[in-house]
Amino acid sequence: QVQLVESGGGLVQPGGSLRLSCAASGRIFSIGTMDWYRQAPGKERELVASITTRGSTNYADAVKGRFTISRDNAKNTVYLQMNSLKPEDTAVYYCNARIVSTGERVNDYWGQGTQVTVSS
Repeated sequence: QVQLVESGGGLVQPGGSLRLSCAASGRIFSIGTMDWYRQAPGKERELVASITTRGSTNYADAVKGRFTISRDNAKNTVYLQMNSLKPEDTAVYYCNARIVSTGERVNDYWGQGTQVTVSS
């Protein structure tokens, strides 16, 4: 089965940086758009950034200029470089991907999430 595994979260001081990774594994035929979402306590899950197979990107206004999404198609991995982190960036970050599994239809997959805490 297809699985997405996030890594790279942790505790960082305001102004610091973190790099999140999300690797897809399993019986993968192809991967389409990949995204990063986040959900803070008491708030709705929000789209942070997305990237198409060809590399086109979109960002939430709150993270523009600070976060960079990228992907390595050969490694089936999407990254989120987070710079100039603010306390309001604290959330559980989830990766999402549209994946065509071998012998199956396209499906939407989610990682389990990784905690990012920005605090002094």
